[in-house]
Amino acid sequence: MQDKKNNNMIRNAIFMMFGTMLSRILGLAREIVTAAFFGATRYMDAFNIAYTLSNLARQLLAEGALSAAFVPVFSQALEKNRDNAIKLARGCMTVLLFLTTSVVLVGIWQAPALVKFMAPGFDLDAQNLAIGLTRVMFPFLIFISLEALTMGELNSLGSFFVPALSPAFSNLVFIISAPFYVSYFGVYGLALSVLSGGAAHFITQWLWGIKMNAFLYPAKPNLKDPDLTRVMKLFLPYAAGLSLNQVNPVISRMLGSFLEEGSISVLNYSNRILQLPLGLFVIAISQAVLPQLARAKEPEDFVEILRQAINFSLFVVLPACLGIILISDEVVHLLFVRGEFNSWAWNATSSCLIFSMLGLPGMACSTVVMRALYALSMSKAAFNVTLFSVVSTAVFSLILIYPMGYNGLALAPGIAFTLSGLLGLYYVRKKLGMSLKIISFRRFCEYIFALAIIFIAVSIFKNLWAYNPSTKLFMRVLWCIGVIIFSAAAYAITTLILKFNEWQWLKTAFIKKH
Repeated sequence: MQDKKNNNMIRNAIFMMFGTMLSRILGLAREIVTAAFFGATRYMDAFNIAYTLSNLARQLLAEGALSAAFVPVFSQALEKNRDNAIKLARGCMTVLLFLTTSVVLVGIWQAPALVKFMAPGFDLDAQNLAIGLTRVMFPFLIFISLEALTMGELNSLGSFFVPALSPAFSNLVFIISAPFYVSYFGVYGLALSVLSGGAAHFITQWLWGIKMNAFLYPAKPNLKDPDLTRVMKLFLPYAAGLSLNQVNPVISRMLGSFLEEGSISVLNYSNRILQLPLGLFVIAISQAVLPQLARAKEPEDFVEILRQAINFSLFVVLPACLGIILISDEVVHLLFVRGEFNSWAWNATSSCLIFSMLGLPGMACSTVVMRALYALSMSKAAFNVTLFSVVSTAVFSLILIYPMGYNGLALAPGIAFTLSGLLGLYYVRKKLGMSLKIISFRRFCEYIFALAIIFIAVSIFKNLWAYNPSTKLFMRVLWCIGVIIFSAAAYAITTLILKFNEWQWLKTAFIKKH
């Protein structure tokens, strides 16, 4: 039975990976479009500040507190009575609409104060531009929060591919609409494209919910429903904790506003590349594992699911992390160097990417561990872990910005997430009263060996075929595909020889019938 649960988790995660892959690729294409229009300039700095402010609910509501509070309760309600579970979701939609609309109105009203707080180093023109962009984009909160509710419902109903695919429609709408909007409205056209993409993101999943006979619409919430009460009790402390987590991007942008022009932009471009493996693997796995953890009956089952989720995350994240570091210059050149994106932006983005990727394994583990805390309804522990992450990010950012500049701001969050993940594991172990034994010393040594093989493979490939920045786009794309395939094959062969369990999980997740 436990093998069946774990295989379902792996299979669902892989379905989400396929959908997320297209979404993240289009997300990169979206950044390519914006980079070609505005490069790493004060225009993009202002847009990134405004987008960060309007996007605060993505982690607070969309990828954090809402799913953490709603999915476990909704999953358990489904096992009892489907109709009552759908009614619960509709009541939650009403509460969410009221909450997000209130936040939007306050955000539009207080946009000058928010921008001044977040980017104190901006001059008056940059501040005014960021204020205007913030007011245009703030309704994005409503779309992305409603999307989160529908995603939680669909995941609990066993649908993972379409929720993972729907962001692709959002990015596609942005890419198609941006050239048109920008030609008429300048940088404000990017803000309009964000709104259009957010609407597409929500509508795609909402329509799929109708197809699955889970039609969501605002309905009067039953305030006497114990499940709704439980969701709200879980949501408030999670929201408080995850609102703290939003301080992390605020810290980097606030400090980045004091650095040279374009610093915020290059941090954003490198983060967009980081989001590809993070979203493709980590978010997919963590979203797939949450319903499984919520349904675990025994502590042993819970620990086994958590262990496999973390190990599978590291299995796919570690090679991606090292691979991107080794070809960071080539990747950034291929994706962004065109139009207004100059050589300074290329070098700066590449170095930011290297330091950002160093923290990816820690981010992966921390994301999965936070899902474990949510499944155990450990709201206080989740708050403490988030607070620790925020404080650590601030401390390391202040320590590293002087000697390293924007590179220090890129490195600090990864260090903080790694330490907070370890703290989260401590809380889980204390709650369950048993050893977790996530990674053995032997597995650690095997990872070192497998990563060394990747380093050798990439070095060989570069010596045999050097990347030429001046060659045609097709040849540069072919070079990147070639080095990825060559190094991935080397890693796959090595881990197969070392008999990594993850290959058996992948095999049984699709071959066996459940």
